Amino acid sequence: MQYKVLSTVTFLGLMVSLATAQAQGVIKIGEVNSYKAQPAFLEPYKKGMELAVDEINAAGGVNGKKLELITRDDNANPGDAVRVAEELISREKIDVLTGTFLSNTGLAVADLAKQKKFFFLAGEPLTDKMTWQGGNQYTFRLRPGTYMQAAMLVPEAVKLKKKRWAIVYPNYEYGQSAVAAFKQLLKAAQPDVEFVAEQATPLGKVDAGSVVQALADAKPDAIFNVLFGADLSRFVREGNTRGLFKGREVVSVLTGEPEYLDPLKEESPNGWIVTGYPWYGVQTPEHKAFFLAYHAKFKDYPRLGSVVGYAMIKSVAAGAAKAKSTETAKMVAAFKGLQVSTPFGNITYRPEDHQSTMGAFVGKTKNDNGKGVMVDYVYLDGVKFQPSAADVKKFRAAD
Repeated sequence: MQYKVLSTVTFLGLMVSLATAQAQGVIKIGEVNSYKAQPAFLEPYKKGMELAVDEINAAGGVNGKKLELITRDDNANPGDAVRVAEELISREKIDVLTGTFLSNTGLAVADLAKQKKFFFLAGEPLTDKMTWQGGNQYTFRLRPGTYMQAAMLVPEAVKLKKKRWAIVYPNYEYGQSAVAAFKQLLKAAQPDVEFVAEQATPLGKVDAGSVVQALADAKPDAIFNVLFGADLSRFVREGNTRGLFKGREVVSVLTGEPEYLDPLKEESPNGWIVTGYPWYGVQTPEHKAFFLAYHAKFKDYPRLGSVVGYAMIKSVAAGAAKAKSTETAKMVAAFKGLQVSTPFGNITYRPEDHQSTMGAFVGKTKNDNGKGVMVDYVYLDGVKFQPSAADVKKFRAAD
């Protein structure tokens, strides 16, 4: 009887040791995102993450450990985002927290990271509060925020020499942040500009008919659009039907991303000045390698989400390798000034605001036989469109 008890204890001890050894053999990356609400961007994004994990693990992992990706859906709700992030930290015992798409969910998870003192890499949320007013020492961001994208578009807007501008945007954190940055930068570059109409629409519920009519009634010379996804499709369709875009210039954030341009098909506008991703024309060695690997694995072309997901996992791996650990304090220290190779070239995470220098493509839309594409595009390095360290210090005074 005693022998059996000892055997059971020994067996249990061995099982615990084995489980501990297995846990020590992986780096768990917890990822929170709005998969059901924003599938156009986030399905390719998830594929990009999976490709990066496969490549890194095939090369031996990081610090002798393989990467394990654990994803959760946040229902596009800040409260749910915090809840599932907490579950990943407490139940799944993740090493690193990543993700979020919508700016309001991103800010909520960043606040949780601050409270928990847990490393968080935000891939997508674009509000400037992520790295400025709401920034904290535990949160970093990959994609260029609304200030950076507005700064890339404003020089092109100034060249149009249009005085009367109308604005349409989704009425939540991202849209408000993008509009504030565009107004500030355009007014500074063209002091006589007037903003004659604003339409702030509920996210995902744009009443395109009334919005288009209100913009047309204001008789603007040009329009700044911040809508994306299904809202963008409805806006373009109604605008085409009512002639809103005839004789008017349009400057538009994100519209050149294939996630949002492809669905427009024969309704794709001509001549809009946009940020986006012309995957079919990027010929750099880094991008060619990424494109071939992505296409080989998924038999599909990448979207911008694919690049973001891929670069985010590559960033986590580079940070953990530099830190030789996934402990939060060491990861935070490693990410300050961290350099990462991405499909868009090398980027750096700035120590002063934890924002990466990833840039964006700026060009014009073209309806090419019923398919929307970007033409006359150029890649703009994000480092040239970021505020100074002194300005960042003012923005992050509460950090």
